[in-house]
Amino acid sequence: MRCLLLYNPAAGRLMVRPFVYRAARILRAAGWSVRIALTRSGEHAQALARQAAAMGWEAVFAVGGDGTAGQVAAGLYGSRTALGILPAGTTNVLAQELGLSSFDWYRPGALEENAAQLARAEVFPVDVGLCNGRAFLLWAGLGLDGLTIRNLEPRSRPAKYMAVPHFFIEAVTQAAGWSGAEVTVRADGFSWNGHVVQLVATNIRRYLGGLAHLSPGARLDDGKVDLWMLSGNNLADSLRHAFGMIGGWHLTASDAYHFSSSRLVIESDVALAMQLDGEPAGEARHIEIETMPGALRLILPEKARPMLKQTE
Repeated sequence: MRCLLLYNPAAGRLMVRPFVYRAARILRAAGWSVRIALTRSGEHAQALARQAAAMGWEAVFAVGGDGTAGQVAAGLYGSRTALGILPAGTTNVLAQELGLSSFDWYRPGALEENAAQLARAEVFPVDVGLCNGRAFLLWAGLGLDGLTIRNLEPRSRPAKYMAVPHFFIEAVTQAAGWSGAEVTVRADGFSWNGHVVQLVATNIRRYLGGLAHLSPGARLDDGKVDLWMLSGNNLADSLRHAFGMIGGWHLTASDAYHFSSSRLVIESDVALAMQLDGEPAGEARHIEIETMPGALRLILPEKARPMLKQTE
């Protein structure tokens, strides 16, 4: 079995390169033929993943954060090459979702632990989202979320040690000058109109660095994306929604709207800043989001099976 061990040298709080070779030894001991490569950008990560798929390699193991995982997924979807996630980013929300340990200074052996879990793990087909033709694995955040990520990334390694407060301060700064947008959402014969500070299309349960369980019912293979529309037009509304998501109150809040669909269209009166899997993704007034069911083969540890509809 051949695999590419692809790592992002800028990911996380601790330089990952010396530890990548230890993970490679674990994979080789399990029977994998391993090639190691580093990424120079998100586009480079996609290109390397796409090349591995074109060569018929069985897997690409992505060492990095949520952004790296999403970029590699964007290069692999639609192919037979599987994605294995070895989390080494700052928050690693997808790793939390899948029950994997995050590599950091207090857990330097996490890459090897996760490599051992995934080396012989099963592969399952999962969904990939498209936002205006660009792939995402976790979320597409529109509005305040997109503004915050656009002004936050890329972060220096020292700034990553204060990741949560850094994100909060930047989000408050952006929210103070953000009055929201008037949007119309159409999907499956349904239409919704309102003034929002934030929209989030998600494939997974967690959000806000893993602090919030945004969509408890989300599954990686349900063929749909969950859209949350958070109404408001000022800083107070944004803060209320943030704390509501962390506390779980958004599930019953009268100003937080939710539905699931395989395809939806969003029209906005102003250009909405976008982020995909925690990476800036430009802005647009017309946004189309759709799900590609089972488009990605994902290597999953045993403890991640509850995230799949097919195993319920």
